[in-house]
Amino acid sequence: MSSAASDTERPLASPMFRALWIATIVSNVGTWMHDIGAGWLMTSLSPDPLMVALVQAATTFPMFALALPAGALADIVDRRRLLIAAQLFGLIGAAGLAIITFAGFTTAWVLLVFTAVIAVGAAFSAPAFQAIVPELVQPKALQQAVALNSLGVNIARAIGPALGGVIIAASGPAAVFAVNAVSVVGVIIVLVRWHRVAPERHLPAEHMIGAMRAGLHYAMRAPELQVVLIRSVGFFLFASGLWALLPIIARRDLGLGPAGYGGLLTFMGLGAIGGAILMPRLRGRMGANAITLAASLLLASAMAALSLVTGFWSASGTLFIAGLAWIAMMASLNGGAQATSPGWIKARALAIYLLVFQGSMAAGSALWGSVASRIGVPSTLLAASALLAVAGVILAWRYPFDRTSTLDLSPSAHWPTPLVDGDVEHDSGPVLVTIEYRIAPDRVSDFFVA
Repeated sequence: MSSAASDTERPLASPMFRALWIATIVSNVGTWMHDIGAGWLMTSLSPDPLMVALVQAATTFPMFALALPAGALADIVDRRRLLIAAQLFGLIGAAGLAIITFAGFTTAWVLLVFTAVIAVGAAFSAPAFQAIVPELVQPKALQQAVALNSLGVNIARAIGPALGGVIIAASGPAAVFAVNAVSVVGVIIVLVRWHRVAPERHLPAEHMIGAMRAGLHYAMRAPELQVVLIRSVGFFLFASGLWALLPIIARRDLGLGPAGYGGLLTFMGLGAIGGAILMPRLRGRMGANAITLAASLLLASAMAALSLVTGFWSASGTLFIAGLAWIAMMASLNGGAQATSPGWIKARALAIYLLVFQGSMAAGSALWGSVASRIGVPSTLLAASALLAVAGVILAWRYPFDRTSTLDLSPSAHWPTPLVDGDVEHDSGPVLVTIEYRIAPDRVSDFFVA
């Protein structure tokens, strides 16, 4: 009995989740290798800092621009088929870039276009990938499944940059682009073999614009989801300073090359792996609000310490701690977004979360990069870390996180099928729904509070 109960709380006990998790790690390793290869190739194609920065923009902007449409589409069509199509689209982009680079025809703008094409595939995959997690694991295993997905991303972050640097040194950027294309194949195979049981629909599918509007309306009227979004802005807007300034710290302040920079990212990934291993124990001893507050303060401390380091190993140790704090916050926010969105709108709600995440990271990166050009990198890191700590404390007090893990958003079927006066079109025409509540006189105040 205890063994069966424990299986319901272990995501890896689900064969499909386990297979997809492993395949996704391999694919993410390829993605990190592409990022290293694209950035390195651009420094050879164009020394202009703007062009180098546009590589990151080409990677993140499609996610920001397409998150909500992708989420709406994932709630309308079959998520498995959407994922297969999006992965094939990204595979074609990665393979095309590899072929053109091997042939020697890649220019700066060709690199940006193909990087954007690959990112479009990732943008249409992300909401659907997150939305299918509750279909693959039991409800009790959802939080741990989210943490495992974050762990997988950071395993890839630990392996991809280092492996990409070795392959670039041995064979050039075209080789890592080819490996990235091959890494997608495993995900496609797992998705093709998945016999998904689609939820039963009693109404026709929503229209695209209406689905997007419904997603925005839900986000505007769901207090628990709003807590997740507000806490996301308060974290990523300031934490983005670390990601924005780390390449400059590695190259200018620490005097490292691309291999050294990859090594720093590897240590951050190792810290995230350690954090993911600790998360189940932390959840048993601390509430979600305490974990997010501790993660904000720990990352702020690591950012402040990074402004003072002078060597590779001290920076690596600092980034190990930063990786631990990063995954604690990411797992909490991702899990909160999952828990506060019902199944019928889950992909759209998660897409809005991704939009806030990517938008805050993009805006914060531009902000801290601009500030660093005026007051210097160390002072900027200190300012960002101080604001992160202040925001973490204020938001943990004003918008506590604990209630998000106790919500039950499963459909209620405690009332009978309503009586309809006449024929009603499923997706058009005026409809009046009346609900009558009978409240005990001594519970009226509680009713209004609820």
